[in-house]
Amino acid sequence: MSYYCTQCKKEIDIDYESSGVRCSYCGHRILVKKRPTTLKRIEAK
Repeated sequence: MSYYCTQCKKEIDIDYESSGVRCSYCGHRILVKKRPTTLKRIEAK
């Protein structure tokens, strides 16, 4: 999965089993999941 670090703003791919949840560049532990920029529209009934 693709995440980005809230401290250094770099994009990171995380492998939970080997590295845990930590930025590989700065070591910060708060990461945010990268969301797509396109909007999905669903028609209501």
